[in-house]
Amino acid sequence: MKIALLGFAKEGRSAYEYWNQAGNEITICDISPELKVPDGAESQLGPDYLKNLDKFDLLVRTPVLHPKNILQANPQNPEILNKVTSVTNEFFKVSPTKNIIGITGTKGKGTTSTLISKMLEADGKRVHLGGNIGVPALELLKNNIKPEDWVVLELSSFQLFDLKSSPHIAVCLMVVSEHLDWHADMAEYMDAKQQLFMNQSEKDIAIYFAENENSEAIADASVGRQIPYYAEPGAYIKDASVVIDGHEICKTSEIKLLGEHNWQNVCAAVTTAWQVTQNIEAIKSVITNFTGLEHRLEFVRELDGVKYYDDSFGTTPETAIVAIEAFSEPKIVILGGSDKGSDYENLVNTVVEKNAKSVIAIGPMGGVIAELLRNNNYDKIVDGGKTMDEIVSNAKKLATAGDVVLLSTGCASFGLFDNYKDRGEKFKQSVLAL
Repeated sequence: MKIALLGFAKEGRSAYEYWNQAGNEITICDISPELKVPDGAESQLGPDYLKNLDKFDLLVRTPVLHPKNILQANPQNPEILNKVTSVTNEFFKVSPTKNIIGITGTKGKGTTSTLISKMLEADGKRVHLGGNIGVPALELLKNNIKPEDWVVLELSSFQLFDLKSSPHIAVCLMVVSEHLDWHADMAEYMDAKQQLFMNQSEKDIAIYFAENENSEAIADASVGRQIPYYAEPGAYIKDASVVIDGHEICKTSEIKLLGEHNWQNVCAAVTTAWQVTQNIEAIKSVITNFTGLEHRLEFVRELDGVKYYDDSFGTTPETAIVAIEAFSEPKIVILGGSDKGSDYENLVNTVVEKNAKSVIAIGPMGGVIAELLRNNNYDKIVDGGKTMDEIVSNAKKLATAGDVVLLSTGCASFGLFDNYKDRGEKFKQSVLAL
């Protein structure tokens, strides 16, 4: 079989390992003309990497490649998308277990997926965690998955866009506008999320955030049993406790994750785990010990009475809002970066209403946000500079004992940084060097 791997990042490399076997001819197609490909592999590199794909039997799409680009590069064959698959699609096809849990949403996917995985492990289950969280689904096959094992997959809209299967348990967290620089519009973004639920059967389970209309609409694509969380019959908050089916799991004061927005993620995870096990002690042990993932409201250090937090993963106005609301202390907030087509009005209102001590504006959107703030009679704005060292240095000058310095930009990182991880790592390095 002649196979073209369209893109050769992390998922593309896992696809190469999987399909590189006798009888297959692999061609790596990538926009980078300088890409080094494995010995023995054919390549089609550079700006025309998507052209003349008719000669292949199978096309394996990297998540960030929009299918419309494949069509545009091959106008002579309008049916070419019938040849397209993905690492995620292939995993669903060959997975040794049908005990698959898929989690999507705008933010909170990684935290919720990890919570669910840890809860099932605490109950004695063998669990495999992967997907958008960093381990391509096909990589999980190396772990000798058994039929009784559980697989937890964090799935982005890029991975879900052309998904042909659905998991036994599908979870949709809060959904707000994002990636509108990739998706044509909000409708397409939601359609992609719906694919997680579209192929469920009546025996499957669809879990959604009760307080988000988008989440409910996405889960409504399922014919399975639909269960809201943050409301009965799922897990919800009652009398400062996490409760499900009349059972108190723990007090909200015992939740180690910072910020009330994480109560939503905890309730999503509890609701999901509850469909597999009602082991209250196992579930509680995770909630009361798990402190969070890297670059998600991650405490970096305290210096001269000032606490520094890395929330670089927060790349939307909504995530910056919940990060700001997580702290009662005076805040120096680092905002800005590159645009993803978001609306910043609510973020600006939050900065004003929560009386942020100062805003450090960075990147192209920093100027846009600064102008919106000034229009709202907020002028405590400082230009961050061109490097993270400058940004952190400016934050240090503004902060006094009892303050919080918060990197939660509300924007993508491109331009100043490679990605949110690069931005977060550089922030931590600069803070630790103070």
